[in-house]
Amino acid sequence: MYDKLRSLLFLLEPETAHHLTLYGLGVAQRSHFAHIIAKPPANLPTSVFGIPFPNPVGLAAGLDKNADHLDALATLGFGFIEVGTTTPRPQPGNDKPRMFRLPQHEAVINRLGFNNAGVDALVRNVQASGFRGVLGINIGKNKDTPNEKAVDDYLFCLERVYAHASYVTVNISSPNTQGLRDLQEEATLRRFVETLREAQERLGSQSGKRKPMLLKIAPDLSEAELDAIAEVLLQAGVDGVICTNTTIDRTAVAGSPHADQAGGLSGKPLFQRSTEVLRGMRQRLGAQVGIIGVGGILDGDNAADKMTAGANLVQIYSGMVYRGPHLIGECVEEIRRRQGDDTYAS
Repeated sequence: MYDKLRSLLFLLEPETAHHLTLYGLGVAQRSHFAHIIAKPPANLPTSVFGIPFPNPVGLAAGLDKNADHLDALATLGFGFIEVGTTTPRPQPGNDKPRMFRLPQHEAVINRLGFNNAGVDALVRNVQASGFRGVLGINIGKNKDTPNEKAVDDYLFCLERVYAHASYVTVNISSPNTQGLRDLQEEATLRRFVETLREAQERLGSQSGKRKPMLLKIAPDLSEAELDAIAEVLLQAGVDGVICTNTTIDRTAVAGSPHADQAGGLSGKPLFQRSTEVLRGMRQRLGAQVGIIGVGGILDGDNAADKMTAGANLVQIYSGMVYRGPHLIGECVEEIRRRQGDDTYAS
């Protein structure tokens, strides 16, 4: 059914199609017709970061920036949902158009720029939802906050989302906020992470429940930069890492329509590099740090390959654009098939 719907959606501007799809999913959920859209995937219990997941296939941040659609998205069978990126203050993001499809490559370029309604609006939406599954909340900084004060924005968001999240993701790897990726530089990252880790432990002590904190990294990093990041993560005791965000590399799509658009490239062309980074980070980090693999998952084989490369969990986003909700169950089933009836744990 989604194949027919996709041909209609692709007649629309990508951001319009995005909002229309989420609206339609909400209507289906409220009308109790969501079961027509997606068959619930099989259970594949997975334990990571001390959190039990019903299955290891989640939704990546970016699709539901303000947690407006949690209840509707929950009907699709995700093992977990990550919302955001959210920032301290509302911001409109970059000028439109800012999303571009590359259908021949099953790819998307976006330069949204952390467009969101602000962290307080996201928290209100989470509180108003009926969602009781595993929820990740992805936090960032406002565009006009200088890097030397960036940690203040992350602290602001961390303190507000902590009580409402199953885990918190620190996003310092989007290519669409100028200078953001500079926070991945070793000395800067070390100070930044240490400050957030102190806040994490303080909030855990105050609330009586420690919530895991993850770092989302870019695919466009050298081996030396990955070495440095891994060392910081291990020394600081960060719970997990998400490999990876979108890429600024255009090698795989050179010469294609929209390939020269600024922004982050996601979808099929990202798979190889994001998986290389994932595999390398698993080798560097050993088994003690949980890893979520994301980037270029378009079918079940891609998802299972991420797990083989060292992921404990996977996330999808652009694959939903091209494959629809069926992709979730397909990924769960292939992971199950590759591993027999064993489950993942870390």
